[in-house]
Amino acid sequence: MLWFQGNSLQIAKSSFGLLRNLSASNTALPVLTLFTKDPCPLCDEAKEVLQPYKDREVDITLPENSTWYERYKFDIPVFHLNGQFLMMHRVNTSKLEKQLLKLEQQVL
Repeated sequence: MLWFQGNSLQIAKSSFGLLRNLSASNTALPVLTLFTKDPCPLCDEAKEVLQPYKDREVDITLPENSTWYERYKFDIPVFHLNGQFLMMHRVNTSKLEKQLLKLEQQVL
């Protein structure tokens, strides 16, 4: 598991090619959702590392997101990929990369 080490941003950038491959296939791109609240220093770092992937951000403190607040109030940041739980607390770029590869293989 990588946790914002110097090379984690490099890994995230190199994995971005997987998204380009998926987008070239006329298939809907995967959606990475970040569940967050303010303040959240871990979330801020996660946003920086995973910027190439993040499509959607959910502020769990908003009234319309109370279900997510109850589920994740002690666990942010939390990430879902295509609506399915992926990871929480720490960014694991290798796990994200594996899931993106799996999606790419399903398309091919």
